[in-house]
Amino acid sequence: MPASITTAMTGRVWAMLVVLSILWGGSFFFVGILVNHLPLLTIVTLRVGIAAATLWIIALVMGIRPPKSLHVWATFLGMGLLNNVIPFALIVWGQSQIDSGLASILNAATPIFAVVVAGLLLPDERPTPLKFLGVAIGFIGVVVVIGLPAFENGNNDFLAQLAIIGAALSYAFAGAYGRRFKTMRINPILTAAGQVTGSTLLLIPITLVIDGPLDVAVISFNVWAAVIALAVISTAIAYVLYFKILELAGATNVLLVTLLVPVSAIVLGSLFLGEKLEAIHFIGILLIALGLSAIDGRLWQRTRSARV
Repeated sequence: MPASITTAMTGRVWAMLVVLSILWGGSFFFVGILVNHLPLLTIVTLRVGIAAATLWIIALVMGIRPPKSLHVWATFLGMGLLNNVIPFALIVWGQSQIDSGLASILNAATPIFAVVVAGLLLPDERPTPLKFLGVAIGFIGVVVVIGLPAFENGNNDFLAQLAIIGAALSYAFAGAYGRRFKTMRINPILTAAGQVTGSTLLLIPITLVIDGPLDVAVISFNVWAAVIALAVISTAIAYVLYFKILELAGATNVLLVTLLVPVSAIVLGSLFLGEKLEAIHFIGILLIALGLSAIDGRLWQRTRSARV
């Protein structure tokens, strides 16, 4: 059984969550650049491979040694599959069809799934009626973002948006699965390094078969800069924060970060990629925000107390 955690969000955890949202918001921006220059699985493999190398260098400099237990490495592979391989591949493919801002908004549905998954799998994160209300409001927000016309057969945009939703569901299962690392008493840096290493081992053979070997000579400096930024800033550093927040505040709370991610992703996309969002998308994100505020619960409880 996963170790019990304190689900209350302290100021320190909220600050870490804001920083993580900026780092992950940047990932949608960098992917938005790379999908025009590199094969999709190649982007994902470079992302986790370079992140793994970066994290192992940090770990070794800090005197943290790799685990020797096969059980720990099997757990890293499972986490890498749920938290990297599946969602990264779905998000990269989805962003080849839709804008990064819209992709990040759909990804904000992650805590909605997290409430359900954590409630089913983690005894100390059982959902309350207020959280269920948040789930309902959040799902309405997701439907508003996608739009009813997207449900027409053969609509590629709908399939791309569905891929982002699939990634959000995978992240939710990863959050619950990752709780076991606290019981195993593994340093967050080591957990992050092991996870992306497991992802790299899973992806390399698949990428070589589907995309073929990468011709590094034809990649421009700007593309390499985006790859390095995606891997080091938005993956390696971001996952150290992710696992630390997961350890401190639990699976549901760490995934509240995806509410904040669209803000930075939208700003970056509009400033540098010329992307535009329609008014209906902002209505959808407001509904998702309302749902997530109910999941968090404190604002609603304060409002209720003020009326008494």
